[in-house]
Amino acid sequence: MSRILVCDDDREIVEAITIYLQREGYEVVQANNGVQAIEILEHENVDLLIVDMMMPGLSGVETIFRIREKNTLPIIILSAKSEDQDKIFGLKVGADDYLTKPFNPMELIARVQSQLRRSTVLNQNFKKDSKEEQNRRIYQKDMLVVDDDKKAVTVEGKPIRLTPIEYQILLFLMKNQGRTFSSAQIYEQIWDEAAFGSDNVVAVHIRHIREKIEIDPKNPRYIQVVWGIGYRICGEG
Repeated sequence: MSRILVCDDDREIVEAITIYLQREGYEVVQANNGVQAIEILEHENVDLLIVDMMMPGLSGVETIFRIREKNTLPIIILSAKSEDQDKIFGLKVGADDYLTKPFNPMELIARVQSQLRRSTVLNQNFKKDSKEEQNRRIYQKDMLVVDDDKKAVTVEGKPIRLTPIEYQILLFLMKNQGRTFSSAQIYEQIWDEAAFGSDNVVAVHIRHIREKIEIDPKNPRYIQVVWGIGYRICGEG
């Protein structure tokens, strides 16, 4: 049974989401502000976080920033703001998905299920007992190394912390070095759904990855843009 942390200063919304999730068999932990959410995550195992963007005190943005310092669990933002720039900002601060209020309960459940599926696959692969160390799936480009058995990314030997979505995008590109993929192709591969208006979403995640793996994100060494086409990592080496 997956445990989901729901954080919103509106207690009625927290209760409503709790009912939806419990009907689907999920265990729910509640928080009414960012400080509570952070404290819960420090002491309890949680598989996914649903958090409101606009909260008094510690905002949803600040909450996500602090959580991302230690935790890579999937995060879904809830927000009354529906503009594309707000969604992009939500993804930029470290969320994996963004849902606008008022929301359809079934859409929320579908997004929760989708994020949990991806997280489960990553965790299962991470926990595999790799007895054949010499056959580990390692992908390398210069000083960038992705070890897919350990789910570890390093640059010049230094560990890099990526969110599950960021990791999957980087792994996909590393597995296909030399090939260029459009934003729509990346989106459909990673999100496993039709790519409608996906350009900005993918661009934000690519920017995040660059900020973490590139010495100079404005002059990237690893992830390159092929203008008008998409993104790629140059041939193996």
